[in-house]
Amino acid sequence: MALAHGFADRVHDAQAVFRAIMDALARPGLVRPLACGLTPPAPLTPELAAVALALADADTPLWLDAPLRAPAVGAFLRFHTGAPIMDDPERAAFALIADPARCPPFPAFAQGTPEYPDASATLVLAVATLSEAGGPSFEGPGIRGSVRLDAAPLPADWPERLRANHAGFPQGIDLLLVAPGRIAGLPRSARVRAETER
Repeated sequence: MALAHGFADRVHDAQAVFRAIMDALARPGLVRPLACGLTPPAPLTPELAAVALALADADTPLWLDAPLRAPAVGAFLRFHTGAPIMDDPERAAFALIADPARCPPFPAFAQGTPEYPDASATLVLAVATLSEAGGPSFEGPGIRGSVRLDAAPLPADWPERLRANHAGFPQGIDLLLVAPGRIAGLPRSARVRAETER
């Protein structure tokens, strides 16, 4: 079976995706366009693939959730990024998650240390829907006032996970949510507002 192609223009396409990622993390909760033009092996979505190809290399190990552990997915990611694929989520710099409703608990991933908080993982979750029309309300650096972000499917305890993640700041994980043609970021600095503050 032929290996699926990566970016058509490796340098410029990767730069465009990287800029979208950085913008999403700099402006938490705001949904941004994400154009990728990829057709990776299922169930790896074009958006998950684009983020991986833009961020991962031989020095950034990946962790894949159960649906993504298909041989064709691993072969695609190893060929186009050179990144090692880890069995232990705590050893990964990036985690690609195709079944976000069953996302492992956040403490299963690298949280960084007080000396090196940036030695933490970034989770990339492929959701079906992503909008600013509802969901939890967030505030923090990069957010003017507050912003709402709704996505599905996600774990039932999603707001509690986010609160616990923020409580460990500056340690903790960062999150990228990707849907068809869209991306939003939730860095650990984003705080979920309490129900009474909404």
